[in-house]
Amino acid sequence: MKTHGVFKQKWLALLLVMPQIAVTIVFFLWPSFEALKQSLMQGDAFGIHQRFAGLMNFKYLFQDPTYIKSLIITLIYSLLVTGVTLSLGLFIAYLVMRLKRGGQWYKTLFIIPYAIAPAVAGILWRFLFNPSVGVIAHPLQMLGLAWNYLLNPLQAFFLIVFAASWQQFSYNFIFYLAALYAIPHTLIEAAELDGASAWQRFRSIIFPLLAPTSIFLFVMNLIYAFFDTFGVIQVITRGGPANATNTLMYKVYQDGFVGLDLGGSAAQSVILMLIVIGLTMVQFRYLDKKVHYS
Repeated sequence: MKTHGVFKQKWLALLLVMPQIAVTIVFFLWPSFEALKQSLMQGDAFGIHQRFAGLMNFKYLFQDPTYIKSLIITLIYSLLVTGVTLSLGLFIAYLVMRLKRGGQWYKTLFIIPYAIAPAVAGILWRFLFNPSVGVIAHPLQMLGLAWNYLLNPLQAFFLIVFAASWQQFSYNFIFYLAALYAIPHTLIEAAELDGASAWQRFRSIIFPLLAPTSIFLFVMNLIYAFFDTFGVIQVITRGGPANATNTLMYKVYQDGFVGLDLGGSAAQSVILMLIVIGLTMVQFRYLDKKVHYS
């Protein structure tokens, strides 16, 4: 029989949740409301003279070829980062779980990238792949590859994909490792007795049992790619070359803080917020229902 704690004094329960409610209002709800209000206004760069513009900022956005290009780049970029981080995190976690010796050292080693800030990770990858003095760029050039991500849009795009994936894969590694250890070992032993190979055990038993974790990580990695890779892009490419790495989040910064288009920037932030909310709702409402155990 389940029991639940009950507060006899309602004011005590309210007092305990008030700090979290205050943080949510001040740092989430209020900025979101201000962004929504600003997206419906047009005015000067300093916000002194403003007038109500309705949905004109949104209309201008979808008539802007650079915004459409940023939208396509962001979708491709987010899917690639999510795919790389999920695959790499699961692969490394599975290998570490099977280790009989030295597992603690590898766990510590693979968690380190998550402790590094995105901007610092961007600096590391920028030095490694710098066309002039990069430790990795020089061997690539010796092999005949004309490496220069400052001029080649495709190279710049894949560079930020790998840099963002490297910084985030530890997050997936931690969750997948915990999920792998939570799988009952008796299921694996029964499959071994039935003659199933390592690949068959992974495909038929381990991977299906990781479905809830994979769905959660898929959503979190999409959100990470949409929001938390600004530092990587700012340090390595600054949206270039030829806007090849100008994602929606970075375009919000460029238009709002560089171009001083407050209304257009706010409209972009609202659209970005709606995209992420929509993705999250789809993942948890529909895909999660397809996870069954028998």
